[in-house]
Amino acid sequence: MQPSLACAPKATPGDRVAVLSPSSAAPGSAPEVHEQAMKRLVEVTGLVPVEYPTTRRLGASARDRAADFNAAFADPEIRAVLATIGGEDQITVVPHLDPEVVRADPKPFLGYSDNTNVLNLLWNHGVAGFHGGSTQVHLGAGPAVDEVHAKSLRAALLTGERLEITEPGESEDFGRDWNDPAALTQFGEREPTEPWTWAGPARSVTGRTWGGCAEVLLWVLTAGRFPTDPSVLQGGVLLLETSEKHIPAQILRAFGERGLLGAVDAVLMARPPTSNFEVRPSPQERAARRAEQRDTTIETVHGYNPEAVVVVGVPFGHTRPQWILPYGGLVTVDGAAQRLWADYS
Repeated sequence: MQPSLACAPKATPGDRVAVLSPSSAAPGSAPEVHEQAMKRLVEVTGLVPVEYPTTRRLGASARDRAADFNAAFADPEIRAVLATIGGEDQITVVPHLDPEVVRADPKPFLGYSDNTNVLNLLWNHGVAGFHGGSTQVHLGAGPAVDEVHAKSLRAALLTGERLEITEPGESEDFGRDWNDPAALTQFGEREPTEPWTWAGPARSVTGRTWGGCAEVLLWVLTAGRFPTDPSVLQGGVLLLETSEKHIPAQILRAFGERGLLGAVDAVLMARPPTSNFEVRPSPQERAARRAEQRDTTIETVHGYNPEAVVVVGVPFGHTRPQWILPYGGLVTVDGAAQRLWADYS
């Protein structure tokens, strides 16, 4: 059965929130975008951002980044912790984190991509978080904060309401180069989105979420940082998202062989990015890659669990506009009505 998870009390306007770089320190290389993000965080939430020694420090050691995380959780005046961005080496930070300070004063942590490492650690120690949110990417860049992101950010930090997750109708894989002044005032190239694909039984599922970036989840499992008994996910909702790296069937099969796909009642696969600054396939090629990932996901999941409700194309993870979703909180996947709801309490 799934663990009992603590949902931290919500903040109120004027409270202080930590802004950390537990992976990469993007604010150190693009300070103008970071400054705009901090301004918008105040405007959208009324909360007061607090930076730590490694928030802008490029090349900070894993121990130093972990020290900032531990200090933020140990400070009773800090009511939430936000990651500036992801990265690739947070797996080396996790061993230096102190679960005791996390359990002593649970508070929401927001992040995705490499921050799957921290979200999983909190989940293992009974603290729910939120998958999504990058101050540098979703608050600082572009002409404004996307409404679906702002709505779910306020729900995660302040209101704790139940929201329907909807399709904003457009998406971008990446924004403008942060060294370009236009990054502060313009979005990246956006295109219309395809409808989500629903597969599996026409039934409604409500369960606690676990998951994250597929590549990082593979590292988490390899490092032995997930419970040995996959039944802890029984009846849950698996969140899966990818970076611009296409998720191969082998990774999904590994999750199936580990027992993860068979345990859950529903799987949400995010709309995947299919281009980056270096590789820009044609619109037709990008659509084909998304379709391939869609078909691979549905076929593989149902190979292990025909009764799972599967939704592909949900705008979370490495996409913009981005919904922030509960991690360890409740999500309702209604396969009959083909509607999706998230509880941010």
